[in-house]
Amino acid sequence: MPRSGAEARRRLQQAALELYRERGFDQTTTAEIAARAGVNERTFFRHFPDKREVLFDGEADLRAALTQSVAEAPDDLQPLEILLRAFRKAEGILEGNRPFAEPRLRVIAETPALRERDLAKAASMSEALAEALRRRGVPDRLAGLAAQTGWAAFHHAMQDWIDDPSRSLDAHLLQAFDDLRALSLTVPPAQASTQASALAQARPGD
Repeated sequence: MPRSGAEARRRLQQAALELYRERGFDQTTTAEIAARAGVNERTFFRHFPDKREVLFDGEADLRAALTQSVAEAPDDLQPLEILLRAFRKAEGILEGNRPFAEPRLRVIAETPALRERDLAKAASMSEALAEALRRRGVPDRLAGLAAQTGWAAFHHAMQDWIDDPSRSLDAHLLQAFDDLRALSLTVPPAQASTQASALAQARPGD
């Protein structure tokens, strides 16, 4: 039997992940998760409200770390730079959970009910970041856009980190935000074609 609440929680998470991968999320019960973890079902519900939340543990800690970092960022940073700084400061939380992160993402990707919960969690996190930016004086519309865009870049970096563990999460975060900046500087192909045609028509003697 696990000797502490933290140990029981960790074993429940690991047991759930194993069973979801073996049998599928829909076919796994909370009683089976508890039995695999060596605890009773009542212990499961002391730690998690339902079997979906086992895979989303740590969200509150991440939210608190990100919003605090946004609040403490230097005044001279732009919104996206504030968010990048926050994501980089939270890297320790995510790096420490890496063994759980990869299989977790795969289970979520394969399970409609979990994808729905993941989207809801992402929207909630994005809104928390937007509110943190608003409290810094960022206009409402820009705060929402920055939070949604920044969270998308963060999610992209997380997936790249899972796919390419040879580079740190920090390196993937920096790359994702560099790519985001590059997108805003790149002329779309259709626009570039239109501009080229306009220049050609404007040449003397044509």
